Amino acid sequence: MSTKPHDSILILDFGSQYAQLIARRVRELKVFCRLVRHDLTAARIKELAPTGIILSGGPASVYEKGAPKCDPAIFELGIPILGICYGMQLACQILGAKVISAPHREFGRAELTIEHSTGLFDGVTKQSTVWMSHGDQVQAAPEEWEVLGSTATCPMAAAKHRHRKVYTLQFHPEVVHTEFGRNLLGNFLFGVCNAPANWDMGDFVRQVSGGILDRVGTDKVICGLSGGVDSSVCAALLAKAIGSQTVCIFVDNGLLRRGEAEEVERVFRAHSNADFRMVDASKRFLDALKGVEDPQVKRKLIGHVFIDAFREAAKGIANAKFLAQGTLYPDVIESGGATDGPAATIKTHHNVGGLPEELGFELIEPLRDLFKDEVRRLGEVLQLPDEVVWRHPFPGPGLAVRCLGEVTEERLEILRKADVIFLEELRAAGLYRQTSQAFAVLLPVRTVGVMGDDRTYDQVIALRCVQTDDFMTADWSRLPHELLAKVSTRIINEVRGVNRVTYDISSKPPATIEWE
Repeated sequence: MSTKPHDSILILDFGSQYAQLIARRVRELKVFCRLVRHDLTAARIKELAPTGIILSGGPASVYEKGAPKCDPAIFELGIPILGICYGMQLACQILGAKVISAPHREFGRAELTIEHSTGLFDGVTKQSTVWMSHGDQVQAAPEEWEVLGSTATCPMAAAKHRHRKVYTLQFHPEVVHTEFGRNLLGNFLFGVCNAPANWDMGDFVRQVSGGILDRVGTDKVICGLSGGVDSSVCAALLAKAIGSQTVCIFVDNGLLRRGEAEEVERVFRAHSNADFRMVDASKRFLDALKGVEDPQVKRKLIGHVFIDAFREAAKGIANAKFLAQGTLYPDVIESGGATDGPAATIKTHHNVGGLPEELGFELIEPLRDLFKDEVRRLGEVLQLPDEVVWRHPFPGPGLAVRCLGEVTEERLEILRKADVIFLEELRAAGLYRQTSQAFAVLLPVRTVGVMGDDRTYDQVIALRCVQTDDFMTADWSRLPHELLAKVSTRIINEVRGVNRVTYDISSKPPATIEWE
C-alpha cells in the first residue's frame, strides 16, 4: 500500500495494551494511520509529514528512571498532538507541568465533567462516562495548560496547551466504554488536524493492484492458500491484479474440517481466474504425527512437512519468482517487522518471513497494512462469498491442535463430527456472525457414562466460543443454555465414542483461545 505520508496519523507506541485499538479506531473513521516507535526522531517525523500525532498510553510512570520518552522536539514541529493517558502525562511533563502519583487511582468507568468546551468536545454532553486506567496524574499548571475536564478524583482529566495545538486526555477515548470516544477522536482528526477521510477499500484495491502489477511484470506469484479469510482475500486481490499469473497452492494436510478442501476448491474456481492447485498430503502429515502428543512437537512437525509439500508443488511452476502471504498489520507489529514500528518482538508469526527464505522466493504481502476487520471489508469489495469473508479463524496446524493427545484418523473423525454439529447449531441460532471464534476440542481423557442400561467409558468434547475485537484478548461467549443443551445432546447422540460435553468459560488471558 503506497499511502501519501501527509495523509496519515502517526501513533507513537509507549507500550499500551490499547495502542493497536487506537489505530483501529482511527482507521474506522477512514483516516489512515501507522503505529510507530515512541522514540522516533523529530527529523524522521518531519520527513513522514503526518497530519497529526497521537501519543499512546503505557504502563510506566513518566517520572521513573528509564521511562520511555518521545523526542521533545516533536512539539516544535507545529503538528497537532493528542496525548492519551501516559501520553498526556509525558506531553504535560515536557511542556512544563508536574506528574505525581495520584492520591486516588482510577481504573474502569469514571464520570467526566467538561469545564471548558473547545472543538475537541464538540457534540459531547457536559457529563459523560469515560474509561480510566491510571495511577499517576498531572498537577495543574494554569500558566501553560487550560483544564477542559475533570472527574471526582482527577482534577485534570482533559487539558489543552494554551499556546500549541496539543490536547491531552487522561482517559482512553479508544475504548468502547468511553461514551463519546469516537466523537473525541473524530474532533481531533477532522477539527484539529484537518485530516482527509480518504482511507477507502476501493482505493486500496486500485493502488495495491497497480503496485503488484508494476512489481511482478510477467512473472508468476505463488500464493499459499489455507482457505482462511486472510489467505483467501490475499489470493483474490492478486487474481484481480494479475489474473492467471496467480498460482494458488492448497495443501490438504488431512487436518481440515469436514468438507473443507472441497469447499475451498469450489469457491476459488467459481470466484477467481487464478490457477488453483490442490496437493493431497494428508497421509504424509498423519504418518509424521503418529505417536506424537506434545503440542509444540506437533506444530514443528506440521511446519516441516508443509514446507516440503509446498516446495515440491512449487517446483513445477515455471516463471514463479514471488511468494504471496496474507500477513496482517498486527502480525507485522508484533513481530517487530514494521518500518519505524515498535521494535520489541512480542511473538514470532509463521507468516512474517521465514517461508520465502526456505523456498527462495521474493515476498509479497499485499495485506500488511490492514487489520482483520479491514481485510473482511476488502473481501466484500472483492465480492468474495460471505462464507469466506466471515469465516471464523482456523489454526495453521488445523485440527491437530484441537485433537489433544495423539492425532489419529479415528480421533479426527470424532472431532470433525462434533465440530460440524456445534457450528451448524450456532448458525441456526443466528449467532455465528455474532461470535468471533467457535470450535470443538477432543480431550485426551475418557469418562464413565450410562447409555440405556449400559456403562460407557468414552471420550470428552469441549466446546470453545469467544468474543474479541483483536484476538489479543478474548472473553468466552455467553451462549444461551438452551443452545448449549441442544449441541450437547446432538453430539452425544450422533457422535459415537463421546459420552460427555463441556463448555470452556476461560478468558484470554490467562488462557489462550486454542487449547494447544
